[in-house]
Amino acid sequence: MFVKSNMIPLRKTHFVKEKESAKQVLDLLQKYDIDGVPVVSDNRFKGILTRHSIYEAFFASGKTKEQFLAKTKAGDIACCRNLTISEDEMFERTLLMVKDMPIVAVTDKHNQLLGVVTRYDVLEQFQSAFGMKKPGIRISFASLETEGRIARLSEITKQFHENIISLTTFDETDQLVRRMVMKVEKTPNLEKFVEKLSQSGFRILSIHED
Repeated sequence: MFVKSNMIPLRKTHFVKEKESAKQVLDLLQKYDIDGVPVVSDNRFKGILTRHSIYEAFFASGKTKEQFLAKTKAGDIACCRNLTISEDEMFERTLLMVKDMPIVAVTDKHNQLLGVVTRYDVLEQFQSAFGMKKPGIRISFASLETEGRIARLSEITKQFHENIISLTTFDETDQLVRRMVMKVEKTPNLEKFVEKLSQSGFRILSIHED
């Protein structure tokens, strides 16, 4: 899954030019009810502005509210100038990047703005990866770190005609154990399927219906 498949392209992206005032930026954020915008100059990415970063710049400026809003330019107070990602990079990288910022700029090798990825986009994709948008049975289990365990799991799933909605694994390398969370569609074979997993060395931790 690549960034370019999940980003908001430039034509649909709200952005401001570096010469626009702080007031113009705040008006844009309020008008479209968004948390942040990229700042550009000749379409080159110059940083990000959020309500929080604008307020921080105001309190540090020593200016009156009116002076700050009218005279301060977006390019002067833009932050996170290096918070960018290429459209060809793996989407998973954006998870940590939106930890402290609501958006990540997507740029090319010349720092031209191509679009943005928002925190909402990231959460949407990870919800999809965990199968949270479809009803089903979530089975948590553990398995020793042995070769072929995923292939064995696949064989059992096929044997009982289970349809996998999502499969996520978590490492516990200090115990040589891998935890897995698999979501499947609800079928009459579920009880026998879970029993077969247990017989095959998968330790069932929990079963939950969404």
